[in-house]
Amino acid sequence: MTYVDWMIQGAEITTCNCNWGCPCQFNALPSYGNCRAAVGIRIDEGHFGDVQLDGLKAVAIVAWPGAIHEGHGEVLPIVDERATPEQREAMLKILGGEETEEFATIFNVVKATTDTVHEPLFKAIEFESDEDARIGRFSVEGIVEATAEPILNPVTGQPHRAKVVLPQGFEYSEAEYASSNTRTAGPIENEWSNRHAHFCMLHLGPHGIIR
Repeated sequence: MTYVDWMIQGAEITTCNCNWGCPCQFNALPSYGNCRAAVGIRIDEGHFGDVQLDGLKAVAIVAWPGAIHEGHGEVLPIVDERATPEQREAMLKILGGEETEEFATIFNVVKATTDTVHEPLFKAIEFESDEDARIGRFSVEGIVEATAEPILNPVTGQPHRAKVVLPQGFEYSEAEYASSNTRTAGPIENEWSNRHAHFCMLHLGPHGIIR
């Protein structure tokens, strides 16, 4: 099958309600029976066909009543308010898992496992990420505030570094793991502290991770 030529490359911060490490990364069931997450993305370089996407940001708030693979999830996509109409359409197609080989990207996996896509929002998005330091945040006023910081050693109080490599991953090849505090409002409400986060650099196209 032929897909639109698209590519995005840039920083991502993922936060979720599972314990540090996130069982999903190891094909295990979620820590507390369901999966709820908030994800922020900054596109440093990107395009969708002839539409340039450099510099745009996006946020997705997602929730599933059980494990992701059991389906019946919901998603709220939020796109940078600075995007032109053409860029908004392109971003929503990428985030919505369209023009993508089946299960090749995290976006297509979300598409396959969600029943409800809430009306997209176009808002100002704040995003900061220092992957090496495992420090970052993203926010949309009135909708989501998420922060990530290093996991701390319970004995020494010093930062504990954990890095995971997924050679056959559909989101990233390598990620730094961290701790998150997240609160969301609107159609998908969440709140948690000291739960999972990971930092990674996305490099995706219609056939998955570009290695």
